[in-house]
Amino acid sequence: MSDVSKPVGRLRAPGAMGGFAQLQRLSAILTLLLLVVGFSLASQPFLSINNALTILLQTSVIGLLGIGMTMVIITGGIDLSVGSVLALSGVVSAFAVKAGLPVVPAMTAGVVMGAACGAFNGLVITKLRIPPFVATLGMMLIARGLALQLTGATPISGLGDAFGQLGNGALFRVVEMRDNGFPRVVFPGIPYPAILLLVVAIGAAYLLRRRQIGRHIYATGSNEEAARLSGVRTDQTKLYAYTMSGALAGLAGNVLMSRLVTAQPSEGVMYELDAIAAAVIGGASLSGGVGTIAGTMIGAFIIGILRNGLNMAGVSAFIQQIVIGLVVIGAVWIDQMRNRT
Repeated sequence: MSDVSKPVGRLRAPGAMGGFAQLQRLSAILTLLLLVVGFSLASQPFLSINNALTILLQTSVIGLLGIGMTMVIITGGIDLSVGSVLALSGVVSAFAVKAGLPVVPAMTAGVVMGAACGAFNGLVITKLRIPPFVATLGMMLIARGLALQLTGATPISGLGDAFGQLGNGALFRVVEMRDNGFPRVVFPGIPYPAILLLVVAIGAAYLLRRRQIGRHIYATGSNEEAARLSGVRTDQTKLYAYTMSGALAGLAGNVLMSRLVTAQPSEGVMYELDAIAAAVIGGASLSGGVGTIAGTMIGAFIIGILRNGLNMAGVSAFIQQIVIGLVVIGAVWIDQMRNRT
């Protein structure tokens, strides 16, 4: 008989963070502000409304992936498949449109495909006891292979204007007609992907902070054995987290393919690293049990602003990868320092 009376660790309160973690959050905010100030001084157009809306649009995909990744990381796992699932989900949505489905049901099919991939990850991890790194690495290859096989590695075009509305539409856009008959954009409007990101972020934050499943996610990542002995269904909690990560990858795939008005089976390469970086920069611990949606949003905007500002400064894409890699290493180092205190 196993001795369940022996100490198995302490359950950490949802979102509980020590002084070091608070410092990490403040350092992320300070980094964000310094980036804005620095790039504003280096390039005057950086602070323009059009560029700010461009950053919002570019960050929306990273943010959606980062939210799902945060849930997984809080449970103590990792999801390397989100970039490939994004591509597969976008391809499924495009095929559904080509088959004659209206855009909304077609995009719903893409999100369902993403959720199915996430659920498969969760089942492999919880039932077969395969480590998350290996299980999601396998799904990364499976999803990318399916996307390329289904399309013959060629883009799917001719999806219609309605398909591009989600990615290219905007709320409060103001356009006036000139005397010469050509339109002039007075205000480009708030991009729909940015509004979608805000809604999803608020919903995810409410779920993690106010709902039972959120408390279970934190408890599972903080100390899985203690959580299990406390009555938490840890396997179901992990399954939920990975399914949500897959569903949000599917949603991000719809946003990205809608922006392109073309389904590209090769899209999403390395996006999983951006999602992990956003979560870690925002304070999520790779050891599990710690992380917030607000922090992940800060991390996503740090990455988005870095890329945008370096592009405007004429820095090559290769140097950008080096810079973001160094930022990620720094964030993980801070996380390790926190775990040692």
